[in-house]
Amino acid sequence: MTAFEHDTVVPYKQSELGKKQQVAEMFNDIAGRYDLLNRLLSAGIDIRWRKKAIKQLAALQPKKILDVATGTADVAIMASNLLKAEKIIGIDISDGMLDLGRQKIKKLGLSQTIELLNGDSETINFEGNTFDAVTVAFGVRNFENLEKGLSEIWRVLKPGGKLVVLEFSKPKIAGVKWMYNLYMKIIAPNVGKLLSKNRNAYKYLDESIKKFPEGKNFTHILDNLGYINTYCKPLSLGICSIYCGTK
Repeated sequence: MTAFEHDTVVPYKQSELGKKQQVAEMFNDIAGRYDLLNRLLSAGIDIRWRKKAIKQLAALQPKKILDVATGTADVAIMASNLLKAEKIIGIDISDGMLDLGRQKIKKLGLSQTIELLNGDSETINFEGNTFDAVTVAFGVRNFENLEKGLSEIWRVLKPGGKLVVLEFSKPKIAGVKWMYNLYMKIIAPNVGKLLSKNRNAYKYLDESIKKFPEGKNFTHILDNLGYINTYCKPLSLGICSIYCGTK
């Protein structure tokens, strides 16, 4: 497996824990304010991004979906509403995020359709060829080993099944790039510190985006792992991107 630069970016540089444990600890710490911060820091645009990502699966009409790094289950809930799948399994390494997700699912009366489990993207606890589709929203940057996680997703996809990844990317247009850098370096960490008392989480966000293999680099990784019909769709002037590949 190839190691990528972003694999080594961690939230707590002084910690002796591995990336996976640090990420779980970070999300447990900010879980209570995570949804609020998402809406606030993206001015609500993240909801539209998620919808656009899920709509990449509309033609496939998947019956069984796996949502990797499900967090508080935003994508799982939205996929249930938009795609009417029979079963959606969400996995995440943060129990704090999963607890909040389960509360949301219960409140919406979706407990028969959506099930959340503690699970690791790099050792997915399902047999091969199980899911019609797999979604990952803002989670692949947190994989300790990117290729291992993407290979596991390929394994559990049914032949003809589709992976949809939604992830932050770096804008290329000069003026947008300047504003974006200012926002990520100064505004996001300070708002994050103010509301979640965890500045590290938003400094980590910036660092992990900078070192993530985005655009053609990411679709090239998918190609090398055996995915076909791969493509990338930049959103909001390149601040975010949708990546897709089929087994």
